[in-house]
Amino acid sequence: MWKLTRPDNKHDKLVRDTLLDLEDHHLVRIELVREDQRQVRVLTKRGHGEAKDLLEPKGIRVSALREEKYDPVTRELLGTSYDEHAAAVTSTAAELHRAGIGHRLGFQTEIGHRLGNSYVQRADLVVRAPEAGVPVMLLEIDRRSEDAHDLVAKLRRYWEWGRLLPKDAAKHTVDLVRSRPDAIDHVDHEKRLWRRVYPPTGREGLAPVAFVFADTTEAKVDNTVAVLEEAGRRYWAPRRYDTLYEKAVTARDYRQAVPVVVTTLEQLQEHGAGAAVWRRLGRDSEQTLTDALDNPDGHALYRAQEARADEEDKERRAAQREAERPVCTRCGRKFSDERWEEITVHRTAVRAGDKSVCGPCHADDVARKQAAAEAADVARAAAQAEPDPDDVPEPGGLRSLFRRRA
Repeated sequence: MWKLTRPDNKHDKLVRDTLLDLEDHHLVRIELVREDQRQVRVLTKRGHGEAKDLLEPKGIRVSALREEKYDPVTRELLGTSYDEHAAAVTSTAAELHRAGIGHRLGFQTEIGHRLGNSYVQRADLVVRAPEAGVPVMLLEIDRRSEDAHDLVAKLRRYWEWGRLLPKDAAKHTVDLVRSRPDAIDHVDHEKRLWRRVYPPTGREGLAPVAFVFADTTEAKVDNTVAVLEEAGRRYWAPRRYDTLYEKAVTARDYRQAVPVVVTTLEQLQEHGAGAAVWRRLGRDSEQTLTDALDNPDGHALYRAQEARADEEDKERRAAQREAERPVCTRCGRKFSDERWEEITVHRTAVRAGDKSVCGPCHADDVARKQAAAEAADVARAAAQAEPDPDDVPEPGGLRSLFRRRA
């Protein structure tokens, strides 16, 4: 707690005096004395109860009580081997806090994540630091006490937990997920269990996971990270986007991946958690934490490349269409879109006339045919209007009279 609450104070006199006062009031007790002669104190049952009354109503979780247990024969206090792993977890939180990543009350330890088979994957440390660009991050602190493949298994369980649905999920969503193994990929993160527990990360993918290695050699860290990258690729690696423009779209789809960053406690202590000491799996160089968690080759790049490729495809298709546009055999002009459609669509092609001529020339043909038809109609009407020669009266009335007599 001294490291977390006063990270820049190299002398713990103030903390020691406070602990002595709490010890006088039977709120803390000495757990053990470390090799450097520093005393490690933990809450007593009374102190744990007061801490719960003080903190838990404010939503701050208090760790489990470390009870005093004695050997029945020797009467020695049991469980006094102070966990160096717990010290590394606290030191990691202190370094994050010192760099402005997380409020001192924004850290939680041993947070359980229950899987579908009831197995509980516990995160060593959870930090929420939205003001630092890290709304949530799950941390695993490894002092090389675990095999590299055990860390891969942890990563797999975090990935599986991020793909669970809440118990009250809609029936059609549950049925969809049960229908095929990859159906969960099509369920929005807002409908998944992990979003009930943690806030949105502001980035693609599931809740990020950090592996912090402590008290080990650089060679061991490199070997472990190599195993994580290779054996855990399915869980951290992005996928290719399903797009029509495979050559033009180089962006990667991180939506179903767990962002994984790695560092060492020694780097955090030497350079600070705000420095470029974090390496994202799949990348070569170390970056700041927010840069490592960002996806510059992710969805934003995909949208830009897809839009650009779509525009280029439209231009290409338009140029190809222009190259294929018919030319009038009579006047040499290109067909209009209307005329081109008229000669190619079945319902209009039957009355399109000469398909080798453009719209204006076709209109001229139609006009000439109409004019010829009108002229023929006029001639026919005129012919019908002419009188019969036998009905034409001859000059003089006698002849007419004679003809009537005859």
